[in-house]
Amino acid sequence: MISRRYFLEAATLAATASQLQAQQPANEWGGPVLDIHLHFRGSDGNFAHIEGSGVTVANLLTPAAQDAAALEALAKHPGRYVRFTTANITQPDGIGQMRKAVQAGALGLGEIKFNVAVDSPEMRHVYELSAELDVPVTIHCEEDRSGQFTAPLKGLPAMMKAYPKTKFIGHANAFWANISADVPDGPAYPTGKVVPGGLTDRMLSEFPNLFADLSANSGRNALGRDPDFAARFLVRHQDKLMFGSDCPCRDGHGDGQVSQEPLIKNKCVARETLTALKQLATPTIFRKLTWDNAHRLLKI
Repeated sequence: MISRRYFLEAATLAATASQLQAQQPANEWGGPVLDIHLHFRGSDGNFAHIEGSGVTVANLLTPAAQDAAALEALAKHPGRYVRFTTANITQPDGIGQMRKAVQAGALGLGEIKFNVAVDSPEMRHVYELSAELDVPVTIHCEEDRSGQFTAPLKGLPAMMKAYPKTKFIGHANAFWANISADVPDGPAYPTGKVVPGGLTDRMLSEFPNLFADLSANSGRNALGRDPDFAARFLVRHQDKLMFGSDCPCRDGHGDGQVSQEPLIKNKCVARETLTALKQLATPTIFRKLTWDNAHRLLKI
């Protein structure tokens, strides 16, 4: 059952979001922006980032143990945050912790990032919970020689077929490397022209329950390695892609960025990705990627 607290939170957020959408002045991005992927930093650690990067609303990916602190941040800055929840799914109480957080108002699950296979029993429990509560789940898809995290990506189509009511949000290295049919063994962030027919491209076309967030260097790299392909990719999947940052910088201008990857070195990932999307997408598609699609998926 939906708690009274959840109902009040949702009603307040809906009213505030409507006001923001109507009143948001023209800014450097031309309108309001929702960041679907920003990790909760505790206290007021996220606010300087969203202010500095020009983000209107950020989705805070929050460990269930920190949910109370995230609620304090939401109360302090009304209309500026929503939140997802995550917990250690390899532990017996992980699913229960996430269920409790969603019942308290979290709008989704994730980021799910543990050393388990994408089709493991632990991940199946997550998919079941997502379908039960009717909230999406963000999955960190990363493959390396140790087989860490939710790998292999090739197991994901079977899961989307098995759990058609689960809304999957793809993210991270393996997910974005596989926009190309040619994925080199080794580099986390492949460069060079994209070979059409990649698994990620095909999955987004074939599965109505798959969405994707364009966050982190993996998303930024996918946009930058082959701009001609990226522009067509954004058109093709304009109703399923969402802007996200997954940015570690402190101020929305690159302070504290530790990555040495060329596209984001000493830079804010949010700013770099939004700039790329502005260059690659029409204004209508840019609006979908940065605001409309996330609102529809999260039911804001």
